[in-house]
Amino acid sequence: MVEIRKIVLDVLKPHDPDIAQLAVQLAGLKGVDGANISVYEMDKEVENIKVTIEGPSLNMSEINNMISKASGTVHSIDEVVAGKTVVEEEETLHERSHG
Repeated sequence: MVEIRKIVLDVLKPHDPDIAQLAVQLAGLKGVDGANISVYEMDKEVENIKVTIEGPSLNMSEINNMISKASGTVHSIDEVVAGKTVVEEEETLHERSHG
């Protein structure tokens, strides 16, 4: 079976729990090697975060459940890498000329 090895999510969540606590919780899931979370927008009650998770065998149900337990909502799945290795995104000719 082919496994998901990296996923990037756009998530809306309240300020509590903080991103450090959520990152530790996500990194502790089975099949996860690491989690990176950055805030890109914040208001009085909520924050929009970018969540990047990597590992040999990511379980989307467990990831979604952990985010839901933190009162978060996945707005979009912005990147997925599956297969034997992590393939990095490459810039296209169009992106280079219009970047």
